[in-house]
Amino acid sequence: MQTCHGTGSVGRAGPRRNPAGAWQTEPMTSAQAILDRYVRAVDAENLGAYGAHVLIDDDDDAEHRWRSDDRENVYSISKGVSALAVGVAIDEGLVSLDEPIHSYLPGMRLGEGVEEVTLRHLLTMTSGIDFEWFALDPVPWPDLAQEMLRRPSRGRVFQYSTVSTYVAMRVLGAVVGDVRDWLLPRLFDPLGIHNPQWHRCPAGWIVGGSGLQLRTEEVARIGRLLRDRGAWDGRQLVSADWIDAMHSDWVDTGAPEPSARYGLAAWGGPDGTWRLDGRYGQYAIIDPARNAVFTITAHEETRDARLGELAVEALRG
Repeated sequence: MQTCHGTGSVGRAGPRRNPAGAWQTEPMTSAQAILDRYVRAVDAENLGAYGAHVLIDDDDDAEHRWRSDDRENVYSISKGVSALAVGVAIDEGLVSLDEPIHSYLPGMRLGEGVEEVTLRHLLTMTSGIDFEWFALDPVPWPDLAQEMLRRPSRGRVFQYSTVSTYVAMRVLGAVVGDVRDWLLPRLFDPLGIHNPQWHRCPAGWIVGGSGLQLRTEEVARIGRLLRDRGAWDGRQLVSADWIDAMHSDWVDTGAPEPSARYGLAAWGGPDGTWRLDGRYGQYAIIDPARNAVFTITAHEETRDARLGELAVEALRG
């Protein structure tokens, strides 16, 4: 993949000399045409984007930067990476998606009905435990996981909360130790993502559902892994079946589009796409119709959903 430091685009067709010495202009690639549409739309609406990357097939890619490609908190895109971690652990026979989580955390006090909660429920936000916590909130309790699990479950009720993913990573951590370190040789190193950092709770566990620090181009690699059903450079980093499961068997969230369907840490839509979606405009949008990945990092506090909408509009031309 190509990267660019400073503002501007990479991959743009431009004038070159032909063998006879005359100037000629190469045709614009599909990825660059999509990106140009997007950049014009973002600039016209004065949205706070940091960078955008478009990949079509395997070798048509383009990137634009509004600022340098620094590692930033990708917020809830971290939930998708946590789901990938669970998929790898399932592939290795370390955890089960439908085993009650109390079997992995035997010392926890459980609220009524929580003995039925599984990793699937945590990743799909359907534990039914009424405890809404996000990574910008304080942690006044000695153990954030225990604080969630001591409360009762109302059954399979959707409630979006970062603490659900945090507890899922506590389950995985009970088996593998430090989840970030465990993921280095299994996911980050093969993708060429060197030593990424992840925000941690006061007890030292990764937050899981937020706080992973990545560059735009690094998020694009994760998006490509998702599009290619877990395959990377001839290796299967996570099973294709797991990637398929991330965006099937949708949970009805009760919200309007594009937030009406939630899978295993992924959202459905709009317009035939599926996506990882983080606060302030972080996106990895998978477009099966075009075999494309559209990646965005940003800090747009009031109209972050518009960044995703414009990306799909640019893909559709």
